[in-house]
Amino acid sequence: MIARLSGILIQKSVTQCVVDVHGTGYRVVVPLSTFYELPEVEQSVALQIHTHVREDAISLYGFYTEEERNVFQLMISVSGIGPKLAVNVLSGISAGEWLRAVAAEDLKRLTGIPGVGRKTAERMILELKDKAVKLGSEAVPVGITSVRTGEQVKDDALSALVNLGYKGSSARDAVEQIMKEAPEPLSLDRILKKALRILAG
Repeated sequence: MIARLSGILIQKSVTQCVVDVHGTGYRVVVPLSTFYELPEVEQSVALQIHTHVREDAISLYGFYTEEERNVFQLMISVSGIGPKLAVNVLSGISAGEWLRAVAAEDLKRLTGIPGVGRKTAERMILELKDKAVKLGSEAVPVGITSVRTGEQVKDDALSALVNLGYKGSSARDAVEQIMKEAPEPLSLDRILKKALRILAG
């Protein structure tokens, strides 16, 4: 089982990255919280890894902190919650915010995440509240600065939001509103954070 990868970042997108470790490229699925922390391509990177083994595939899920990986592993221990939904959750809120929401039995916050219905949120609370309280400390992601053009950043933001389950029209309206109101060009991570707040409201 791969538990950690350290190497050179050779590709990255809002949903995955490729890390070169001594000539071997590992494709790693990442949540937005980890994407925010990725360095520029060709720089060194280290990720905490969860190796997910199925009959037909072995997938790697990468996280910037151990707390994120611990929260991911807590979520997939619940019946009906797979890796895709767990990554989706960590793309919508931070690991610390999720821990607080579960500990506080905050159904409204949990069901505000695309893909998380009331029954799933209730299962999270029922099965994980005690563990969430025990684990609970917040990790606050720090944004990185994007050097992409405005249109590229806009397209990446729309793609990320649609992948999270938001409707294309709603995502486009939110992103265009943010970019129109911004006094200066915004990085991708700042646009996504603002858009998630708008769409969750």
